Amino acid sequence: MTDIEYMNLALVLAKSVKGQTSPNPPVGSVVVKNGRIVGMGAHLKAGEAHAEAQAIKMAGTLTEGATVYVTLEPCSHFGKTPPCADLLIESKVSRVLIATTDPNPLVAGGGVVKLRNAGIEVEIGLLQSEADDLYEMFFHYITTKTPYVTLKTAVTLDGKTASRTGSSRWITGVKAREDVHRYRQSHDAILVGVNTVIQDNPSLTTRLPNGGIHPIRIVLDHKLRTPLHSKIVNDNLSETWIVISSSATKAKQAPFLSKGIKLIQFEEETIQIQDVLSKLGELGITSLLVEGGSEVNGSFLKENAFNQVITYIAPKLIGGRLAPGFIGGEGIASMNEATQLTFKSMEQLGEDIKIIAIPVVKKR
Repeated sequence: MTDIEYMNLALVLAKSVKGQTSPNPPVGSVVVKNGRIVGMGAHLKAGEAHAEAQAIKMAGTLTEGATVYVTLEPCSHFGKTPPCADLLIESKVSRVLIATTDPNPLVAGGGVVKLRNAGIEVEIGLLQSEADDLYEMFFHYITTKTPYVTLKTAVTLDGKTASRTGSSRWITGVKAREDVHRYRQSHDAILVGVNTVIQDNPSLTTRLPNGGIHPIRIVLDHKLRTPLHSKIVNDNLSETWIVISSSATKAKQAPFLSKGIKLIQFEEETIQIQDVLSKLGELGITSLLVEGGSEVNGSFLKENAFNQVITYIAPKLIGGRLAPGFIGGEGIASMNEATQLTFKSMEQLGEDIKIIAIPVVKKR
């Protein structure tokens, strides 16, 4: 096998645990000695052993003189676990290949410096593009202290998200809906507006064939109109946070607090999306999946508060002036004000088409 093949294996290991390591990034590592894989591992959960430690433990005494492939720069600081750079040095490996470096100020080249100072050969950049794609959300959070935001919607070919009566189940087919649940698993939190909770009473959980990790449920609800009988208030399947304004009285808050609901209150009556994202970043939310209605989506668009848009297009027509579209709000006055996107990928899922688009110039 070649260096590229070994690094690709490390990336496969990292991708396999995406969504379960937050706030840490998913990392994979492979140890090779004399052309034979002797150890491999992935970071499975925050607070537990890192990928390099897992791989070195498997390799045992065979680490001396071995080559280690790792998808992200080994840490050089003490956190919940000891520094991986120190472990690699102690294990007497001879060569370390790193797909991409870590912008975390606690690392930021420190791991590479430690390894090189110890006489270990270090190479950086093998399959870097693939690694940077994998760590896009993590890098965004580390550099901005706000979550990476994905706007997700399902629309008909004429751009409708529901009929004029609000009927929306189901616009897309089974494969597209299953794909949505993969995104729920890979994001820390999912956000909707209170009207979605009132109208649909959703669970906002991850439902995959073999189960899944549920995101934290977040509701934008200025006046605290969320029904106390809602599933997200009572099912205890995942944490529920409700964002409220100064107009939500203490009396209204009491029954929610008694049910263990986290209330995030802002002093203003009008809540700005950027303020919400800053607060969520402080609370450790690194990625956010927005599945809101048109008004919530319009708020995110107005503040340029998103990093990618995922649209599932169904081969159906609804029609009607009163049938809602994906984006609400006031909208723009002229085309030169439009937010310019570029298509990142397009694929067919069953009968539906999935398009991922990103802003041409990120303004955040």
